[in-house]
Amino acid sequence: MRSFLVRAATTTATALLGGAMLLGVGLPAQAAPTPAPATATADLAAAPQARADNAIAWFSSRNGSTAYQGYCEKAVENSYGRTGIYASAIANWNDAVRRGAAHRGDLNPPKGALVFWNISSYGHVGLATGDGNFWATSVNGRIGKARLPYFSNYLGWAQPNF
Repeated sequence: MRSFLVRAATTTATALLGGAMLLGVGLPAQAAPTPAPATATADLAAAPQARADNAIAWFSSRNGSTAYQGYCEKAVENSYGRTGIYASAIANWNDAVRRGAAHRGDLNPPKGALVFWNISSYGHVGLATGDGNFWATSVNGRIGKARLPYFSNYLGWAQPNF
């Protein structure tokens, strides 16, 4: 029965298309795909840089705020336009270690990388600026910019996984 229905549908479609051609009715031509602009590759390469710049600007615009005290992971996620990815900074770090993406003890993270410390059961995370500094919560009790390592028990850095 199924093969009969398929043959019937195919026959009907062929007849309709053939009839349209006999009546001089053409089907609309398909447009050729538009080639990508020459700058598309450059734009893709710049995308991570732009994301890092936007995340740094997010922190900078909140310099001195206490609104995120105790919520460092939420702050770095929000700086990248995300929320609720990891339950804590240490969960984020442990995932980076598990994925082989953690750069343990490296004090030279690139711009936009997340920097981690083991200062509590939740850990702590900030956002590297690429020049040896970082933005984070809890810098003198508020969002601020400081020089690495600043806090004790520095773990290292990883690129954001969100």
